[in-house]
Amino acid sequence: MVLIIDDDNRNTFALQLTLKAKGYKFISSSDAKEGLEFLTTKPNIGIVLMDMMMPEMDGYQALKIIHSSEKYPKVPVIAVTAQAMSGDRERCIEAGATDYIAKPIDVDILMNILRKYM
Repeated sequence: MVLIIDDDNRNTFALQLTLKAKGYKFISSSDAKEGLEFLTTKPNIGIVLMDMMMPEMDGYQALKIIHSSEKYPKVPVIAVTAQAMSGDRERCIEAGATDYIAKPIDVDILMNILRKYM
């Protein structure tokens, strides 16, 4: 199952449509705090697609929490961000993301990432 964590309903909707069309099961969260709760309560999550720029708790803060606590499973976290400037990919990976995909999302790249880590 794919966990989508993104505060923008349009992005979440687009990801849900894509995942559904490709046969993936998913759940969504509109904020990182709820997403972290899902990680501890839904054992069938196989990968996380996390928006890096969210209010209250962003993806960088959520990654720090995930990696500093044993209560979170070791699932791949893919940074999903509109930040596509030089160095942004490296910043996400250094923060603990397993991989990175820029918005707008290229479906072929997303499918390659899902096949690679699930």
